[in-house]
Amino acid sequence: MTHEVISAIEELLPVLRERAQEAEDGRRIPDESVKALTEAGFFKLLQPKRFGGYEADPVTFYTAVKLIASACGSTGWVASILGVHPWHVALFDVRAQEEVWRDDYDVRISSSYAPMGKATVVDGGYRLSGHWSFSSGCDHASWVLLGGPALDADGKPVDFCTYLLPIADYTIEDVWDTVGLRGTGSNDIVVEDVFVPRHRALSFLATSKCKTPGQEANPGPLYRLPYGSVHPSTITAPIIGMAQGAYDAHVAYQRDRVRASYVGEQSKEDPFAKVRIAEAASEIDAAWLQLTHNIDELYQLACAGEKLPFSTRLRVRRDQVRGTERAIAAVDRLFENSGGRALRNGTPIQRFWRDAHAGRVHAANDAERAYVMFGTGAFGLPVENAMV
Repeated sequence: MTHEVISAIEELLPVLRERAQEAEDGRRIPDESVKALTEAGFFKLLQPKRFGGYEADPVTFYTAVKLIASACGSTGWVASILGVHPWHVALFDVRAQEEVWRDDYDVRISSSYAPMGKATVVDGGYRLSGHWSFSSGCDHASWVLLGGPALDADGKPVDFCTYLLPIADYTIEDVWDTVGLRGTGSNDIVVEDVFVPRHRALSFLATSKCKTPGQEANPGPLYRLPYGSVHPSTITAPIIGMAQGAYDAHVAYQRDRVRASYVGEQSKEDPFAKVRIAEAASEIDAAWLQLTHNIDELYQLACAGEKLPFSTRLRVRRDQVRGTERAIAAVDRLFENSGGRALRNGTPIQRFWRDAHAGRVHAANDAERAYVMFGTGAFGLPVENAMV
């Protein structure tokens, strides 16, 4: 069935490409695109089988994301973010899963994991308040995942959790107006003193140890993978897809481009242009091969029931941020090689360039922090981070 999903997405690429400007102008993904991705089965790739999903291997999911992002950066970004959340919800207590999927297997969940709010521990759960930014695709979702510390009655932090809320418990503020990823509708989420039952909170300590309540209901290898490997890769995969889209658009443009500054020389005959194209292609391929190799290695270990080495998890994070850097380098090289006409509004190359750079600033792409963690682990020193 997952092969059919990939095939359906490949058939959607031309129309997603045509709607890229519409997404940018509307500052959100067109409803028709979300509907088409839903009908293709994309959002069920990482969803548990017991709730109508496919429990696909993660490389299949990232492959689908890369394809979508190669047609439209904003659509690929939103698809990746919304698409990984069924995996995250599957780690929660089964009661939370049943609440989310009880009436609709196609329900969508957005997120904002940065600790922009706080929860106070009360009888049976938490009282949550806060104002979270950057909830990509939230206009297409009816649940949200929010990050924040849990405080005791004295205001002392006792945990850090992800809280799962239905749309009735939060409001969306339309604030998204940016230079890149304009079509993602990454608006703000506002929560005012809402009760969250304990089963709809998931400790980051549990996710970092890969031992979560949801594994009792979902014992498959997919749900034994580290959050710090799966989620950051969900950020890099669409950026690599944007680089691939920029590459495809650039090569198509260069076939017919005539360079006035060089006495009418055709770009396809310019040896220096060919070098830049080769360099960009190599960076994209390297980024993708590292990302998929690492994730598949973790997945195969989980399938075999073996322990996931911390050194491997550190390598996943190292190569994930490096993958983003490689993709950005490729897009920059292609943009430099495109000439002045690439600056025009509506051209694919400048949109991919802006979208990729906008994705680069996501917290999951903090390269120096990931490199320091890897180097610390290489020296045998203790590394404590939930994003590994």
